[in-house]
Amino acid sequence: MTQDSSRLRLGVLGMVVLSLFCALSARLWYLQVLASPTLAVEAQHNSVAVVYTEAPRGRILDRNGKVLADNRVVLALVANREEVGKRPEVLDRLSALIGVPVNVLNERMADERYSLFKPVPVAVDVPKDKLIYVREHQGDFPGIQGVQVTERVYPHGALAAHVLGTVGEINDEELGPRKAAGYKAGDTIGKSGIELTYETDLRGEPEISKLEVDSVGRVQRSLGGQPAVQGNDVRLTIDLDIQRAAEDSLAQGIVLARKSTDFLTGKPFLAPGGSVVVTDPRNGSVLAMASNPAFNPNEFTNGISVRRFAELNDPAGHYPLNNRAIQGLYAPGSTFKLATSIAGLRAGLITPRDTYNDQGAYTVVGQRSATFTNARGARNGLVDVAKALTVSSDVFYYWLGERFWDGRGSLGQAAIQDVGRSLGMGEYTDIDLPFESNGRVSDPAGRQKLHKDNPEAFPYPEWYTGDNLNIAVGQGDTAITPLQLTNAYASFINGGTVYAPHVGDAVLDRQGQEIRRVEAKVLRRVEIPASIREPLLAGFRGVVADPLGTGFGVFSGFPLAAFPVAGKTGTAEVGGKQDTSLFTAYAPADSPRYAVSAVLEESGLGASAAGPVVRRVFEAIAVKEGISTAPPADVNRVDGRD
Repeated sequence: MTQDSSRLRLGVLGMVVLSLFCALSARLWYLQVLASPTLAVEAQHNSVAVVYTEAPRGRILDRNGKVLADNRVVLALVANREEVGKRPEVLDRLSALIGVPVNVLNERMADERYSLFKPVPVAVDVPKDKLIYVREHQGDFPGIQGVQVTERVYPHGALAAHVLGTVGEINDEELGPRKAAGYKAGDTIGKSGIELTYETDLRGEPEISKLEVDSVGRVQRSLGGQPAVQGNDVRLTIDLDIQRAAEDSLAQGIVLARKSTDFLTGKPFLAPGGSVVVTDPRNGSVLAMASNPAFNPNEFTNGISVRRFAELNDPAGHYPLNNRAIQGLYAPGSTFKLATSIAGLRAGLITPRDTYNDQGAYTVVGQRSATFTNARGARNGLVDVAKALTVSSDVFYYWLGERFWDGRGSLGQAAIQDVGRSLGMGEYTDIDLPFESNGRVSDPAGRQKLHKDNPEAFPYPEWYTGDNLNIAVGQGDTAITPLQLTNAYASFINGGTVYAPHVGDAVLDRQGQEIRRVEAKVLRRVEIPASIREPLLAGFRGVVADPLGTGFGVFSGFPLAAFPVAGKTGTAEVGGKQDTSLFTAYAPADSPRYAVSAVLEESGLGASAAGPVVRRVFEAIAVKEGISTAPPADVNRVDGRD
């Protein structure tokens, strides 16, 4: 290789090195000069963390402003993940102090619901002395701080639990459609009851904090933000005093039923549960809604344990999470005679003066001959429609049911059922509570559909004369909720206006001013002329006031002169179970402001179990209205015929 060629190669290499140096210099100049503003903004953006902290929920109030759901301030210990992570012995000391296992504390430290840039709660509702100890021995607990946090609280415990509902952590299914509204994983959301229905109103605006963090996530400084705004309050139509009376009366009635004996079998009644509903027939507002057994919604506030949740869903506990008032389905028994009476008078099959000689039994002759009897075989003699309601003559309604079936060519196959549905039986009431059952009023077409959909449960698609006799007295496949029963009678006594029952009354701001009012909603109007209404009203008054009335013994000694009550007993037979006890009533009878129904499962006759429960509720109302000064007496089971 010559000296000239070596020089040439070194020259080329020098040019390459110089070119690379120039390119690098140009790139550095671009980054530091031309692109500097843009890159500085990007760097700043990437170092800002936005942290959301939930706002306290709005309160839930009764109609008089008494607090039913609130927020309370509790003491909590929070941990800085970075600091505590470097010194695991801190959790050992904390575990020994507060009695929480280390593995539980570690699980709470790793909880992804909480921001990485804020301390995470590891213990809530900490005794004050423990928190003070941590503060006084901060050297032993680096990274642990004592703070105050708010949590949902229900000051009356289980009272009105099914109405109020529960709150809990949002799940993936709930989060999906709510992301656009600002919900995030770990947020608290209403799970049932009013907490769920009025979630949008009760939920506040979260606190937003902007934090500058370095490349490894350490907070450098606060960049400001916006404070939390507590949610709006929701005022209910519920009257706390009437609600308490309803729940206490129901509980007493169930306990008493379990101590009583079924005269048919000689065995004690099981009485696993029941419900009471109180409404204002003038506008559909719900004054009380009780379901037994019940639960304490406070158990759900910070997450209920798997073991406890399993207990609440154990069949042996009779499902306390179910709101029997809107989810329980029961044959209405003789309370359904309201619909049959209206249908008979409207169709002209009877007049208010027509009578039938009730000798305690009614025989159907034909393809499926059968004999149907009154409860306990009672003979009532000549009865018109009013007297038939008063004494609860099944035979009168068997007679009417057969006549409807014989006249189905001109009257239709479901003339009785259509009246029941028009009053809201077997249909959603449109109440502002979730998970309502609709039930059904059985008819020939419905029977065929049930058989087609589930032939094992409903093996017989045919409809016979006997089925029409059963529907006339509220038996067979018909099943309605206690709320539907109450609303049907409320619709009748107010003249035919079927309201959608409502529990919400108004949404209020933090100063107590109304933001939105929940107006009464009319679903339909049913034509009930005076010629139909008056004889039925007389029959219902007789149930309580006539010595032959099935509810006469229930209201013996009640101040009927000052606070007249009318109503209807009902006893429903259930295959393989003891009878369901029903009683529905209203007061004052001449100008009703209250409609009350009680349903007690497997508790016997309507007058014996449900009737005394309704009476005690009316006793509490009478005291509240200043009609009586005597406090409600304990529920006293009475003998009855229906």
